[in-house]
Amino acid sequence: MPGSPPPPETDSANPPRRRDRTHLLYVAVIVAVVLGVAVGLLFPGAAKGLAPLGTAFVGLVKMMISPIIFCTIVLGVGSVARASRVGRVGGLALGYFLVMSTVALAIGLLVGNLLHPGDGLRLTEALRASGEAQAAKGGESTTEFLLGLIPTSLLSSLTEGQVLQTLLVALLVGFALQLMGPSGEPVLRGVGHVQRLVFRILAMIMWAAPIGAFGAIAAVVGATGAGALKSLAVIMLGFYATCVLFVVVVLGLLLWAVTRLNVFSLLRYLGREFLLILSTSSSEVALPRLIAKMEHLGVSKPVVGIAVPTGYSFNLDGTAIYLTMATLFVANATGSPLSLGEQFSLLVFMVVAAKGAAGVSGAGLATLAGGLQSHRPDLVDGVGLIVGIDRFMSEARALTNFAGNAVATVVIGAWTRELDHDRAVAVLSGRQPFDEETQLDAGGGDATRGSPPPAAPDSSARANARESAREA
Repeated sequence: MPGSPPPPETDSANPPRRRDRTHLLYVAVIVAVVLGVAVGLLFPGAAKGLAPLGTAFVGLVKMMISPIIFCTIVLGVGSVARASRVGRVGGLALGYFLVMSTVALAIGLLVGNLLHPGDGLRLTEALRASGEAQAAKGGESTTEFLLGLIPTSLLSSLTEGQVLQTLLVALLVGFALQLMGPSGEPVLRGVGHVQRLVFRILAMIMWAAPIGAFGAIAAVVGATGAGALKSLAVIMLGFYATCVLFVVVVLGLLLWAVTRLNVFSLLRYLGREFLLILSTSSSEVALPRLIAKMEHLGVSKPVVGIAVPTGYSFNLDGTAIYLTMATLFVANATGSPLSLGEQFSLLVFMVVAAKGAAGVSGAGLATLAGGLQSHRPDLVDGVGLIVGIDRFMSEARALTNFAGNAVATVVIGAWTRELDHDRAVAVLSGRQPFDEETQLDAGGGDATRGSPPPAAPDSSARANARESAREA
């Protein structure tokens, strides 16, 4: 028509992206959590029956964890030139996890000895029986743990949902592809396509998050009620405050000292994952998204593939703080306080025994009971005192564990020179947002890491040199 403006020019090579509507999903999650609390308080009987909704959602996410870990590690390890690079990352990660767990243990002991949680509480027969039941769930010897790393078959780790078994098999496949050389490249490309498929399935599953959050929160509020929290508020609030201080002060200072990145920017970047963990009380539901977001942040695939899955079993900062404070709580409540020597020997044992508990809601309680059963059986009955609020403390454990693994991945990436700092700054500042639709870099990226952000003209040579050094 005369006078009509010309149609906008379109670039066929770069079609316009669809509008991101995933922010509506997380608004729905917040609304679902509020409704869940209301239903749990007003209709506790009916609310208890909603627990399967939360269980089903967590199960759907867990279904995707092994394939995502497998693809990430195979692509990362299989595409690096030297196997020693992977070994260096793994050794550094384990050393970091050991040091940070010790720091978390010491902080938990310090706060627990200052607050004296559990003083004045009484142990009833019902709580005694509850503590014995939790002790029956806990306990696994080191030999059983090591033998459990070996899957029944090469593919069983992908079907049984064992994170460390998947890690072992993926490392073996990645190293095998390294040895195959150019003949292994078609396999790597195929794994890359599978990775995109599983992340797309995960993006579909996340739309069920409001339903899962509603069921999980309603069930726990309906089962515990508000009255169960009153007499136990000291340890619960003290534990939450300790976790916040650990994340902000200890992890924040470490992140700034190593990378000059702000921990609050990193936590804001992972805000949607924290909301999922808060509503389900399990950090495992956010593991696939943590892998995708750390790669998008600029950490290379080998570092992400090794640090994140391993950290979920060994980097348990929140669980370490919980075990220390909960043990002191039980000892004080039963009138059998621990000496300083007993505290260190018992709690170091329980931190080691806590492997694998990070992603499982309620696993920390069974670990606490199992550790007491092994070292101080007379304290096991007191575990029943903490059962009523463990679900709420489990959320703080999961949130702290998740934050600790995110910081660990970035720090280890910086130490091994596998972190693109310019990209990280661009991502955390919001200039390069995460693609919520595919949960992979929109630009496609290569097999080793995501596409770098557009470099400024005066920094292109430096960016190309850094990229060439990484691929060498």
